Amino acid sequence: MSLSIRDRLPLHIGMRYTFSRGGNRFVGVVSMVSLIGMALGVASLITVLSVMNGFAGELRDRILSLVPHVQVESSEPIANWQALAAQVGEQPGVLASAPYIRGKALLASQRLVRGVQLTAIDPIAEQAVSDVAGYMRAGSFDALAEQRYGVVLGALLARSLGVAVGDSVELTVPRLTITPLGSFPRSKRLTVVGVFEIGAQLDSSQAYISLEGGQRLLGLGDRVQGLRVELEDLYQAPATAAALNAGLDGDYQARDWSLSQGNLFAAIRMEKTMMTVLLLSVVAVAAFNIVSTLTMAVTDKRSDIAVLRTMGARAGSIMAIFMSQGLLLAGIGIAAGSVIGIALALNISEVTLFLESISGTKLFNPEVYFISDLPSRLQWQDVVRVAGLALVLSLLATLFPAWRAARVAPAEVLRYE
Repeated sequence: MSLSIRDRLPLHIGMRYTFSRGGNRFVGVVSMVSLIGMALGVASLITVLSVMNGFAGELRDRILSLVPHVQVESSEPIANWQALAAQVGEQPGVLASAPYIRGKALLASQRLVRGVQLTAIDPIAEQAVSDVAGYMRAGSFDALAEQRYGVVLGALLARSLGVAVGDSVELTVPRLTITPLGSFPRSKRLTVVGVFEIGAQLDSSQAYISLEGGQRLLGLGDRVQGLRVELEDLYQAPATAAALNAGLDGDYQARDWSLSQGNLFAAIRMEKTMMTVLLLSVVAVAAFNIVSTLTMAVTDKRSDIAVLRTMGARAGSIMAIFMSQGLLLAGIGIAAGSVIGIALALNISEVTLFLESISGTKLFNPEVYFISDLPSRLQWQDVVRVAGLALVLSLLATLFPAWRAARVAPAEVLRYE
């Protein structure tokens, strides 16, 4: 449906005012500043949101490569865990399960003593539910199956203890050994058979030993603490855990990764929200720069407004002229900012490498930040959301100057012309 001449006229005049090279040069400068500010604000917001998505995705992928999607536990050690594993495997969406024993322990080297999260696993079955074998920096994860009292350490933990593959550490577990001389904590000398690094906090606290070794050290016999479960879709973990809780017999409880790691990812989402609000204020400032631009434009075009009103232009048409001028400025800024933001988000790693080559410094030291480059994941819904919010703010910014333009009295303006 085509617009009539009367409907097209405000848009046409608004475009003429926007792109005209004549008139007040200062108004043109302020208009250009508003446009550039809008472009920079939109580009910054899209880029930062993409980087935040990249960090969250990297953290999720790395942590959940070791953390089970679902854990099935019991208040008492599980004796017939093979039957439980078969029952869990019948649940739709379950790929595999593996037994484990988990607890706190102390690891001592000649340098110092560290508290660790000790996990006893079946090295063969574990590789079906965890990708820790793919993050080995030294040694072999399979060596746990060959050496009953071997241990695989996180890279930061091994570094703080000052040990490497082949060295020995003293493991102390919270279980007493009764001797004629009294009760003593149970300890065992272990050989470091591997070092893994995923680039997360687990590198500084996690230690793996064989399931058989853990059962002997903790006196569990053939029993285990629970099962680690791998799913086809990790985002279905809450629903799968709920189905397992409803279907399992006995004193079993299924917990998904969103409960064990939920606080971390909730904090990341909150940080992303706060960063969005802060950067949106930049867009808001750029949007409301349009107020000053249009206010000066109204003052500069008072005589034009008066002539249009005497020719029969309605107040609504005058408002539409200046609203279209403001929205055209904002639209160009939003479009340019979106293009720049998308380009930066898709090529942020190359930009980082370029800045590093210029400055001669490493912006992201892998030993400090766990990453060697800046991760970025562009989500198109973020682009649409940012552009939409910027457009709404720009529309609101045009209302007051356009309303003032519509209230210009032709008689007062033309009295001295």
